[in-house]
Amino acid sequence: MERNTMIVAVDGYSSTGKSTLARDIARHYAIKYIDSGAMYRAVTLFALRRKLYDPVRDQLNEERLREALEQIDIDFLVDPQNHQQYVLLDGENVEQEIRQMEVSQSVSMISRYGFIRRKLVDKQRAFARRDSLVMDGRDIGTVVFPGADVKIFMTASAEIRTRRRYDELLGKGYHVSLEEVRRNVEERDHVDETREESPLRKAGDAIVIDNSHLTRHQQLQKAVQIIEEKTGKTTG
Repeated sequence: MERNTMIVAVDGYSSTGKSTLARDIARHYAIKYIDSGAMYRAVTLFALRRKLYDPVRDQLNEERLREALEQIDIDFLVDPQNHQQYVLLDGENVEQEIRQMEVSQSVSMISRYGFIRRKLVDKQRAFARRDSLVMDGRDIGTVVFPGADVKIFMTASAEIRTRRRYDELLGKGYHVSLEEVRRNVEERDHVDETREESPLRKAGDAIVIDNSHLTRHQQLQKAVQIIEEKTGKTTG
């Protein structure tokens, strides 16, 4: 089907700065940004709050969560004052809650369930029906938008990703150890790569950006160069 919109898919490992790059691309081209990972975090938070998921036993009440997914609403709000984007769960701003370690430790377990992924993929595709957008996640270029105009795959060394995540959590006031964060990064990589439903993998036509030693500006420059070469689009 022909369309006049542009879709940029940014996939990759956890703590590689996918969201930062996707936001910067969206700002550069004045298009919409959708954080797909935040949607899975919102579902995880919902399941934890409602006691539908037991992280100790790794047990999910699938029947009740299936029913709930038909009703819950996940959306995004941009604050006109600071231009920051927030995740809304049934109208509640849960941006801070979904970034906590409790959610981080469970989100990969929750997102491996096929019925959850299929429901959120439907919601993600709905965002692109009318607007150009940048979406980041783990299966955007392979499952959600296999026909995306541009596909970027982000990577960085595990050591650097651990340090980034650790510094981020400390900066937000969370008390965690570097070892705890390292285990979380490794566990999420393993679950993401080995799950049966939409495992993390690079699309065949995706361009890799290793930002282990890139500044924020440098990675944006690389992404813009890739987008211009693929689409010819320069500014929004």
